[in-house]
Amino acid sequence: MKILDWILALIASLLLLQTLYFKFSGSAESIYIFETVGIEPWGRYASGVAELVAGILLLIPRLRLYGALIAAGVISGALFFHLTSLGIVVMDDGGQLFIYALLVFLSSLGLIFIHRKEIPFISIP
Repeated sequence: MKILDWILALIASLLLLQTLYFKFSGSAESIYIFETVGIEPWGRYASGVAELVAGILLLIPRLRLYGALIAAGVISGALFFHLTSLGIVVMDDGGQLFIYALLVFLSSLGLIFIHRKEIPFISIP
């Protein structure tokens, strides 16, 4: 289980952290995405900061649950916009960003499940 924990954490963290350059540098694709959903530029910056925090927390075993919770929350928004206003394919990317979002979401859910007993104030067997 420890190996699966690390694999899921690395998948989610690496995907979150590798997209930060595009968000913070203002790439055309990032600007298009956040303009389309009506939250450019502050939504781009805020999601980038949240993804940075989540990506770092995912790499720290005792804080991994919190990173997974943040990542799942942020990526839920990304998936929502892909399925409503953006579409699966964004600017001819072949659905790559959508697939990355799905991988982060599923990895985060797996980590939340693995660490479910660490969730404060919730008693989950």
